[in-house]
Amino acid sequence: MAGPARITDGPERALVENMLDRNRAALIETAKGLSENESRRQLVVSATTPIGLVKHAAVAERFWFQRFLSGLSESECDGSASPGTESFAVADDETLESVIAEFERACARSREIAAGMELDDTKPNSRGEAVSLRWVYLHMIEELARHAGHGDILREQIVAERTR
Repeated sequence: MAGPARITDGPERALVENMLDRNRAALIETAKGLSENESRRQLVVSATTPIGLVKHAAVAERFWFQRFLSGLSESECDGSASPGTESFAVADDETLESVIAEFERACARSREIAAGMELDDTKPNSRGEAVSLRWVYLHMIEELARHAGHGDILREQIVAERTR
């Protein structure tokens, strides 16, 4: 896997941020090198595609870091920050390269936002529960690991079809 080297010891924040960045890189790797057509292949009943997983991840980054933690409105975000099934939709004029770049920009902005916070800093969610930066990090690790797994399976199917 490309991306940051794995660290296994050190301060909690460094470990959590490293794990998040490694999952971000793992998701990108599931789509990198696929053709445009391959990246849009729908091999499951849902609208999940390799490019769609990366697009969805960019939306999740913006939702949790820009909207939730920073309190920005949707229009102030650097792209869609509305989660849901439509977050997997990729426009015809978007390329795999442009969607990966969009995700990388969203990740960079997430890092900037988080840098100004402590792990224990909280914001109230829509139910009035306190949600910490630590929880957002852990949630994003969970989400990206799950989607990287989906991407691995899709990529495996696509690559296997090339060799038939």
